[in-house]
Amino acid sequence: MAQEPLDQTFLLGLVGHSARLASSGIRPLFAQRMADHDLRQAEFAVLSLLDANPGISQKRLADAINVSPPNMAAVLARLLERGLVRRERQPSDQRMQILLLTPAGTRLYRKAAATALDLDQEATAMLTPAERRELLRLLKKVNEAQGALQGQGT
Repeated sequence: MAQEPLDQTFLLGLVGHSARLASSGIRPLFAQRMADHDLRQAEFAVLSLLDANPGISQKRLADAINVSPPNMAAVLARLLERGLVRRERQPSDQRMQILLLTPAGTRLYRKAAATALDLDQEATAMLTPAERRELLRLLKKVNEAQGALQGQGT
């Protein structure tokens, strides 16, 4: 006997709950597709940020993807070991180290980024291009507001 569907009206009216549901459907697929490139989600994020922002510090990377410094160190250790990222002294301040993609890191990132874009298109295929842009705009607005709220608590 089929069960009656649950009334989830209230929960589905909560942005956090709906965002979590959408994310929980996409994240396992993303992890599976990145596994084809031997990348974890945080590693892909690091490669993406280093591609767009060469020469940033480990702290800025950790802050950008919201991971603790020890966790960022572990992510970077794996990428450094695989020869995808390299450390250099900052030319203007030899005390500071910066991070850069290696040529192998750039090649792998390009392939993984194409995979991520394909999945993103699949996951949002039910949206028109205008709806997808609006969804991203609204999510960015919520994320920026959350960042501002978190900054007030410190």
